Amino acid sequence: MTTSDIQIVPGKVAGLTEAIVKLHMDYYRPASGFGAAFERVVGDGLSEFLPHLGNPINQILSLQNDKGILGSIAIDGEDLGAGTAHLRWFIVGEFARGGGWGQRLLETALRFCDQKDFSEVHLWTFEGLDAARALYEKFGFSLVEQQEGDQWGTVVTEQKFVKKPSN
Repeated sequence: MTTSDIQIVPGKVAGLTEAIVKLHMDYYRPASGFGAAFERVVGDGLSEFLPHLGNPINQILSLQNDKGILGSIAIDGEDLGAGTAHLRWFIVGEFARGGGWGQRLLETALRFCDQKDFSEVHLWTFEGLDAARALYEKFGFSLVEQQEGDQWGTVVTEQKFVKKPSN
């Protein structure tokens, strides 16, 4: 098995919610100490979002190979109001990290946003995720807001990034 076996697959697939929650927990539990509250927020959010994939302004992409789901990214075109896309559940598992797969997922998601003519793309992340921040800034996102938050079960500095259209 090599990283060349990986593909980006659009849409809902069997086991997607469980895999995305696990990928988030595998990364954020040791990195940030997130526990059950974080797991619940990720799982509940995905469970609410996935039934809306029938709306053409929503999309979810997963990184997959013959061993399963290795990463994900979603565009929620509904929850922030007309014309604003919400980039959510962006994660790349350990096996696929360092191979440019995060960049490819983000490129694919942003191409979807351009095709749907969103006026802005918003995302929330946490302070200290330097590689992710560098990737967001490389793709034109700017930090517009910071605040302390504890919705994840521990206090972190949440950061809001916004990208204006590229066309």
